[in-house]
Amino acid sequence: MERINKILEYLQASPEDSFLQHALALEYVKLGDDEKARGLFEKILTHEPGYVGSYYHLAKLLERTGETDLAIQWYEKGMEAARSKGDHHALGELRSAYEELTF
Repeated sequence: MERINKILEYLQASPEDSFLQHALALEYVKLGDDEKARGLFEKILTHEPGYVGSYYHLAKLLERTGETDLAIQWYEKGMEAARSKGDHHALGELRSAYEELTF
């Protein structure tokens, strides 16, 4: 909880900081609070669609909660975003997770 409180403190000063929101979402994932994590990942990707790392984590969360079709959609959006940014590493991770899920 200490890490969460610290991140929340930072977010008070920079409420739209995608990096901080992403870090907070990952902390919620660790705690098993998928609802809060999902909300943050979706908020990030709505506000900043180019924040490529959140696509993978949101899709993995959806996979884990049984929302396979939605996970596939987020992987596809993430691959498109990674391609647009030229982020080959993220593209490879997203494609690998996507193929694992769909094949």
